[in-house]
Amino acid sequence: VQLQASGGGLVQTGGSLRLSCAASGNMLTINDMGWYRQAPGKQRDLVAIVSSGGNINYAASVKGLFTISRDFAKNTVYLQMNSLKPEDTGVYYCYASVFRAATLTYEDYWGEGTQVTVSS
Repeated sequence: VQLQASGGGLVQTGGSLRLSCAASGNMLTINDMGWYRQAPGKQRDLVAIVSSGGNINYAASVKGLFTISRDFAKNTVYLQMNSLKPEDTGVYYCYASVFRAATLTYEDYWGEGTQVTVSS
């Protein structure tokens, strides 16, 4: 399973960015799919995630500012980030939980990460 993310970059405070992540490979029953971020010197934290049933969870800091969406047919997840702040700076990682019928287990997959930098 490969997760290919795109859309990061440099933006000024108050600007917007849209991240995309497409999953591919020999699969694919994806359960949760979403985004985590890691700021310099900090741990990787959840930003937003969509379950296979369409339930969405956001980090409190991004509620009302970021919007996650998922195209189930394309195994793709998007993150629309508006009103960006310097504290949103970090590496954003795409995440997917894939169900393996052969073992009845879930496996976690991560994309390589895309840098988002918000200048003040």
